[in-house]
Order: sequence, then structure tokens, then C-alpha cells
Amino acid sequence: MSCYTHYTHSKYLVSYASPESIIVASTFGRYVFRQAFSTLVLVLFSLISFVWIGLALQQLKIVTANGQDVVTLVAMTTLAVPKLLAVIAPLALLIAAVHVLNRLNSDSELIVVTASGAPIWTVARPLLTLGLLVALLALLINHAIMPWSLRELRYKITQVRTDLITQVLQPGKFLSPEVNVVAHIRSRGLDGTLYGLLMHDARKPIEISYLAEKARVVKVDQSAYLAMEQGHIVRGPLGITPQEILRFDNYAIDLDRFERKQAAHVWKPQERYFHELLVVDETAREGGYQERHFNAEFHERFSNALYPFLFVLVAIAFVGQAQSTRQNRNQNLAMTFVIAIAFRLGGLALNNAVVINPLLFPLMYVLPISGIIMMLAMIATNARQRPGLSMSDRIEITIGDIIIYLKSLFKRRRNSEATSLQPGE
Repeated sequence: MSCYTHYTHSKYLVSYASPESIIVASTFGRYVFRQAFSTLVLVLFSLISFVWIGLALQQLKIVTANGQDVVTLVAMTTLAVPKLLAVIAPLALLIAAVHVLNRLNSDSELIVVTASGAPIWTVARPLLTLGLLVALLALLINHAIMPWSLRELRYKITQVRTDLITQVLQPGKFLSPEVNVVAHIRSRGLDGTLYGLLMHDARKPIEISYLAEKARVVKVDQSAYLAMEQGHIVRGPLGITPQEILRFDNYAIDLDRFERKQAAHVWKPQERYFHELLVVDETAREGGYQERHFNAEFHERFSNALYPFLFVLVAIAFVGQAQSTRQNRNQNLAMTFVIAIAFRLGGLALNNAVVINPLLFPLMYVLPISGIIMMLAMIATNARQRPGLSMSDRIEITIGDIIIYLKSLFKRRRNSEATSLQPGE
């Protein structure tokens, strides 16, 4: 029995799928979904591994210079991964969809399915289902996992900063935890008390030096303070004497000032949960963040979930058509990645534009939605039975003609320059 049974009534052609065709389509859909899912997991794991290695190389100085162990390095690197995972996951889906569609065509499976009368959506449906899972994963990462991981990373940074004073400082040695900052201790007690502390900070217009007989690091929430006893503070403009000298019995300084990042209690937009992005508190304003920063982050988290659907449709539009193995598909593969990456870079550029002008936030949704509509129209045009070339082939030929024209133009210009350089008769 054929996959589709046709009945003619009046001038209309009515078709419906037989039970056998539904079973075949369902089985083929599960097959495509399993292939795409396994490929997505492999590609996603590979991309995360590359990202993790890159982050680990950046944080390697924590182990080599600041005296931290490998466990701290692994923890800090892993906590930084979710920040990039929401961007990596749609790209991994694009690679997986292109690989599966290209393999189905190479093994003639796509040709057989198309010849049996099945529509392109038989292949697109499982890929779009996988795109829905990736979109939900992106929303989960953006609204829950990423804020949690970045806050834990901030806590780890606080621990590293604290350990820098209590563990890394070696008696009799000078240490520079930050540019233009020097620290020195005479000795350290068994309970972690620092004796004979000297800390010099020359980063600001006012030069400050701290001298204390004893000091101890005290943690309050996610901030660390250096509590000093029996000492002096020498401060004044850089390079100008005499300096101002203050004597104290007890004095505490915030160790956050010795770090380039924001203070621990000022959460960045990416470190905030969904409900914290709706209201800009005074703490955020003191940290230099305005409502436009929260607005851009809010819309980025939701618009990012549209790109998995866009990438799947781009792959189907350019690679999802059944073609003979004699046809060259390299240009279609290249166009798939070029168009998908162009849309994603455009989305990232719009995110920065919304920070400058909050009224542009609708464009963050218009860009992926317009791309989805364009790809759907392209898929429908390619699926229509008609003589001539498909839309993807027309785009490929047009781009090829442009490349040939540019090459000929460059060749003529080079020949003309070579002619002009020849000596006259």
C-alpha cells in the first residue's frame, strides 16, 4: 500500500495518510530524534570542554601564583561555564541538525522519504522538538542556573581573596595581590593571626599605607574585612610630602577595594534572578547599573530562546532538501552557518544597543522571528512541486555569480595595474 491514498472529489484533490504511513512517519521521526539528540549531546559536550579548557587556562594563575589548589581552579572554571552555555547550546543544535540532515541525504534516506510522498515536516518535526528542548534548557539556564552559578563564583572569588591574605602571604616576603598594591607580614600565628602587617595601596590619587602589630581576616556574609590592631595609617597625595599619619587601636578595611570587580553585595544583571530584574534597587544604582542594563538582560534571556527554532529552520531550509550525491552541498552547508551566525551576532549587537537605547528592545524579538518567517517561507517554496531551481539553489547561484564577478573585477584591476607599471616605448 502506498504511503498516501488519494481521492478525487469534484475539482479538489483530497489526500490523507494511511495508518501504515503514520506508523512509518512516527518510526522515522523517532529515529531522526535519536540521531539528532545523540549528536547534540556529543557536540555540546565537546564545545563545553573547549570552553572549560579556555577558562581554566585563564584561571591557571590562581594555582600557580595565588597558592590555591586544583579543586578551587576546577570549581571556579565550572561555575563560569553556565554563563556561556545558553549561547553554546543553540550553536550545538545547529551543528547537530546539519550533521543529521547531511548524513540522511548521504545515505539516501532523505531521498527515499521524499520519494515516498512524505512532506519535509516529517524530518523537521523531530528536529523542532529537539529545538524546543534546547529552548527550555536556555530559559532554565538564564533564569536559574546562571544567576546561581555566578553568585557562587563571586563567593569563591571572595574566598580566594581571603586566602590571599591568610594563607598566601609568607612571612618575610613581599606580595603584590593587585597592581600598585604591596603586602608584607613579619609572622603568622597558628590561629591565622598576622603579625607585623604592612600594606601599601598606591592605585588611587591618595596613597595609603597600613601598618599594624596584629591583623585578622573576618568574613561578613560574602565580604571579607581585614581587622587590624595597634597600628598607623599614612596617607596623602601621591608624590607629595609631608604625609598625614593617623594612629589607631582598632581599624578594619574592606578587602573588596583590592579587587577590580564590583563589591560582593552589588549583584550584576547577569547575577540576578528574574524577579530581581524587574526592580532596580539603590544598591544596583550605587554599583553603576541603571534600569537600561536590567532591561537589556531581561529581554536577552527571553529572546535567546527563539534562536534554537531559527537555527533548526535554517538547517532545514538549506540542507533539508533531498539531493543527489552528485550534487555539491558544500556551499549550502557554508550558507547555513553564515546565515545562522549572522543572526546570532545581530542579536548580540542588539543587546548592546538596547543598553544604550531601551526603546530598541522589540528588535531583539523581531530579528529571530523575522528569520523564522523567512526560513518557513523558504522551506514552503522549496517543497512546492514545480520545474526549475529551489530557493536555496537560487540563493547559491546568486552568491556564486557575485563571487565570480568580484574575482573577475579583481583580476582586471590587477592586470591594469601590471600594465601601468610597464615602461613606455
